[in-house]
Amino acid sequence: MTDVSVETRGTNTGANTNTEADTDATATVNAPPDLTAVGPLTELADDDLELLLLIRHFERKLLDLFGQGELNGTTHTCLGQEYVPVSLRPLLEDRDFVFSNHRGHGHYLSRFRDPAGLLAEIMGREGAVCSGVGGSQHILRDRYLSTGVQGQSLPVAVGAGLHQLRADPGALVCAFIGDGTWGEGAVYEALNMAQLWRVPLLVAVEHNGIAQSTPAVANMAGTIEGRAAAFGIRYQRVASLDVNAVRTGLAPLVHEVREQRSPLVVEFVTHRVGPHSKGDDTRTREQLAHAREHDWYRLYGAAFPEHFESWDGKVRAEVDEIARDVAGRPPAVWSGSCA
Repeated sequence: MTDVSVETRGTNTGANTNTEADTDATATVNAPPDLTAVGPLTELADDDLELLLLIRHFERKLLDLFGQGELNGTTHTCLGQEYVPVSLRPLLEDRDFVFSNHRGHGHYLSRFRDPAGLLAEIMGREGAVCSGVGGSQHILRDRYLSTGVQGQSLPVAVGAGLHQLRADPGALVCAFIGDGTWGEGAVYEALNMAQLWRVPLLVAVEHNGIAQSTPAVANMAGTIEGRAAAFGIRYQRVASLDVNAVRTGLAPLVHEVREQRSPLVVEFVTHRVGPHSKGDDTRTREQLAHAREHDWYRLYGAAFPEHFESWDGKVRAEVDEIARDVAGRPPAVWSGSCA
């Protein structure tokens, strides 16, 4: 059977073999994925699955360590949202700036794949990314910065984007924010400047429907799409949980951010299956069940059990070993700068 998505070149025999069915089939094969629908999951490359599982088991290990009294302070896990930074990972370049937030472990691990350095930072042990002074929320490494202050990163991201325009055309700035961050005035000031000055800014909104303990329906009037439209900024809604579909669908849009110097707001309709921080979850049983029904981890394990099982236990064991190693290290000593 001929693959209708492949163009065949050769001698014209005079026979017209192009049919309406062929044309429709070709259009279907080449059609971009529908990011606004959840849709089925597709089989992942080993590299993507390994990274997803690394983030999942790293976050689970943090909660275990807190439960054992091995960690101080607080932490905010991204359980259920791991696919967002993994989908964006190959679309971002080393020269791009990435601004993360309080729920940023997945962003950091997708960027650097450095679980030992991050865990050492959180535990205040030797080998920590920022010598243990940043902890879970405040990480600085190369062109990556995370902060626990809501809305703080976007104005800084716009400034970094202006720098990129002058110093490195074609580079962009990616800023991760949540739905609760839209209650901060700095967000709107930043979007206004980004659009006026044509800043290559990608705003990745991880909309999990709850800001700490307050549902989005109780604190947000209107929509994120409407707020982006107020500034004339392009917007894309992503409900799909499929890494392959999300990456394919967003690739041309991210390319336009770079080449057309135009900001873009991407709203990921995602689901947080873990607590806000260590154990404070005010959602009802029904709401938690709904989130778990949309957990990529459960869905992928059911759809591709052999592939899932071949990696899940192995990555969990690797994270366990990293935790044992880091816990046995001496305390971190401030070196005067971050890694």
